Amino acid sequence: MSAAGLPSLVQRFFTQRLLEQQGLSSHTVASYRDTFRLLLAFATKHMGRAPSKLRIEDFDVSLIEEFLQHLERGRGNSVRTRNTRLAAVHAFFRFVAVSEPALFLQCQRILAIPSKRCEHGPVEFLTESEAAALVGAPDVRTYAIH
Repeated sequence: MSAAGLPSLVQRFFTQRLLEQQGLSSHTVASYRDTFRLLLAFATKHMGRAPSKLRIEDFDVSLIEEFLQHLERGRGNSVRTRNTRLAAVHAFFRFVAVSEPALFLQCQRILAIPSKRCEHGPVEFLTESEAAALVGAPDVRTYAIH
């Protein structure tokens, strides 16, 4: 594949796959964009090449695993954030596998990188005292002047 392969694939992934085909929310697209900014910056520094000189073949399992370790250790991201970034990488390489069958084996290896397990605590929006205050508050509709 030519050096133009990576920019073309990334552009098609964002414009055709995420926006046109899947119609993802702007928040999801922004999260994926941020993942690619981080990944490209990491790869540029790691390989000592300008972003325009990176090729899709450069993004192998070892680079992706080092990137994920960098997120946790170097940036102090949580496991949950690491898994979110990995989900974006997986989505891209699922797209690449279909778009460029010659890269299927490379994509398959990256797609085999597992998410890390993390604890899922209860979702709490209000503390007990905040919930009690809401329940105990007077109904303003009862006292409204008509």
